[in-house]
Amino acid sequence: MSHQHHATLNGTEVSDVRIPLVGLGTWPLTGADCTKAVSQALESGYRHIDTAQNYANEDAVGQAIRESGLGRDEVFLTTKFNKESHGGESAVRQAAERALDRMGLDHLDLFLVHWPNPDQGLYVETCNSLAELVGTGLIRAWGVSNFKPGHLHKILSAGLVPPINQVQVDPLHAQRDHERANTEAGVVTAAYSPLGRGGELLQSAELSEPAERLGRTPAQIALRWHVQQNRIVLPRSANTDRQRQNLDVFDFELTKADMERIDSMDTGKGARLDADTFGH
Repeated sequence: MSHQHHATLNGTEVSDVRIPLVGLGTWPLTGADCTKAVSQALESGYRHIDTAQNYANEDAVGQAIRESGLGRDEVFLTTKFNKESHGGESAVRQAAERALDRMGLDHLDLFLVHWPNPDQGLYVETCNSLAELVGTGLIRAWGVSNFKPGHLHKILSAGLVPPINQVQVDPLHAQRDHERANTEAGVVTAAYSPLGRGGELLQSAELSEPAERLGRTPAQIALRWHVQQNRIVLPRSANTDRQRQNLDVFDFELTKADMERIDSMDTGKGARLDADTFGH
């Protein structure tokens, strides 16, 4: 089975939209480096690319997709917008149109509120505006990012169920309260920084021992831990070999003991950035 089939078969269904479980994270790549990394990833079989207005690389991502030779419907594209576009439908619509303009593309597959920015007090209205854009031809699905359980409950109380919440999750920062809140609400969790900051995590016995037994890399073990729990993962790599390895996590399985051992690594610490005080 080719990498392409791995990527497309192993997806999750969200609001009638199929999302490949492994996507390419693109921050902090910009310009030609970003276009090259995304082009390589698409050649290697990635069909899900994640970017954001704040990464200042939407133009580079769009270029890679346009030049890939793939049909637009073959690539699942996620981007996110900033707080100056929070509010009513015209502001959010303009954010989508500007993102598409920067990318040179005609629609987004998934558009996310990047941070709730609770000090602005607009994220409930913003989510409502965003949900209204589904079906207009601009976006296929909407969602949120960095929403803590309290933020999520506030939009749920307004009758809004975001199909997806993209948050920082890795074995050392499992953010179980976030995952529980998402799951209870029927919201899919997408993990950014799924390998943490690399380094100590990837050298841990909890990952390296199963990796040795299964003939895999510690990064593949960590990603398998995520996808085996039905999380979408967005590892970033500009290296072709690592990109391919990160995608190749669907033809082996971790045992219950492996999973529990990795679960036990959780430090209980929250995300690096606190969504109650940080945002853009």
